[in-house]
Amino acid sequence: MNLSSIKNLVVASSLLITTVATTNNAIAQTPGTPGKFDFYVLTLSWSPDHCARNGKRDVQQCGSGKKYGFVLHGLWPQYQQGYPANCSTEKLPPLVKQKFRGLFPNDRLFDHQWQKHGTCTGQKPIEYLTLSRNLKYSLVIPSAYKSPEKPFRTTIKDLKSTFITANKTWNVNGIAPVCSDSGRFLQEVFFCYSKDGEPGICSAEILRRSQKSCGQDNFLVRNVR
Repeated sequence: MNLSSIKNLVVASSLLITTVATTNNAIAQTPGTPGKFDFYVLTLSWSPDHCARNGKRDVQQCGSGKKYGFVLHGLWPQYQQGYPANCSTEKLPPLVKQKFRGLFPNDRLFDHQWQKHGTCTGQKPIEYLTLSRNLKYSLVIPSAYKSPEKPFRTTIKDLKSTFITANKTWNVNGIAPVCSDSGRFLQEVFFCYSKDGEPGICSAEILRRSQKSCGQDNFLVRNVR
């Protein structure tokens, strides 16, 4: 193969990679139509991991004495592939935020979660936050994850098993952990619900991403501080 052919091949490959990346990004996040989605993901972040990486920038969540374990990241409408986002310009009223004070570990999450995800549910702000709160507090957190004083190691299989033992209506395909730092630490866990708020099944896309994210033999669950 001559030099000219090699250059043409490199250019063609670069264009293909750019096209695929652009397509995947478009699939992952689209404006969408309020109420048109397939299922929900309730995302609970493991606060010790967030604070280990962002503590100095997030004093409200990570300040002295907080000692959070799992905290609400958000309730996200999903497609089987990708998810809708920013489906309307409706604002979250300040009075509604006051009604749900403490639901998120950081007040900045209220507006962000409503604008990006809540507007795609087809619900009013108070309905969206009510459902978020109800799902969050109906989920039983296993004792090992309530306030561990020491870090411990686990696997995707064992994490799922522990949550299913504490929540009998769940199954392994409804729970998807996500890891940080190339699979070294637990970052958050996705819990998939049907549109009527019942424990459901995650998409194949989410389950694949979970396996890839937590792809090491095991990962560390940081202790609560």
